[in-house]
Amino acid sequence: MKFIAIIPARYASTRFPGKPLAMLGGKPVIQRVYEQVSNMSLEAWVATDDDRIRQAVEAFGGRCVMTRSDHKSGTDRIEEAAQLIGTDADVIINVQGDEPFIQPSQLHTLMHLFLNDPQTQIGTIGKPFDTMEAVENPNSPKIVTDVNGYALYFSRSIIPFVRGSERSQWLAEFPFVKHLGIYAYRREVLHAITQLPQSPLEKAESLEQLRWLQNGFRIKVGLTDVETVGIDTPDDLRRAEEWLAKKNDK
Repeated sequence: MKFIAIIPARYASTRFPGKPLAMLGGKPVIQRVYEQVSNMSLEAWVATDDDRIRQAVEAFGGRCVMTRSDHKSGTDRIEEAAQLIGTDADVIINVQGDEPFIQPSQLHTLMHLFLNDPQTQIGTIGKPFDTMEAVENPNSPKIVTDVNGYALYFSRSIIPFVRGSERSQWLAEFPFVKHLGIYAYRREVLHAITQLPQSPLEKAESLEQLRWLQNGFRIKVGLTDVETVGIDTPDDLRRAEEWLAKKNDK
């Protein structure tokens, strides 16, 4: 089975314009993401609509493909990129362009969802929550799955509701799982889901994956004990710099 990683990256960002080109430990964020993926011997491409990002990627020797500027999601950008590249990969991995510390173990977990189960259409990963405070954060979507590891639902609300217990005790009663926004899709499935209109559940929760579930696609969920460290704001970048400095001092 052949895998390829495509990293969607755009310059425009409401909270952090120019984020892919922000410097982190002497390298642009997009370079750190690209190198983390390439270190696994995965074929990697950056998909962007901005020439500044293209120039930066080509300057460090990376592969880049220019896509349209009107895409509403990274998934749509990845589909166009896959067409332009002309890839023969069986599975396309969507690695977010603001995840400079994505770990090989996370990608291995994602890839094995397809290697171990020929029925997997879409794969993603989740991590057990550590605190009830984190569970209550609406910016951390929750996943519930069936007994075979397929997603039943994703929500910004706390799911499930643990009846008969004080909320402070819920984490001890149920293994709440945080969704980490890393996906992989079979090539034909990626094409199919990008043809779908927005669904009512997607609009309600502002979670794209609910469009796929509501249209009958199945999402297999792998579990990891490794947290992602995404960069959404300048404050996140400062924290990432501090974390990287501590790591390099060891």
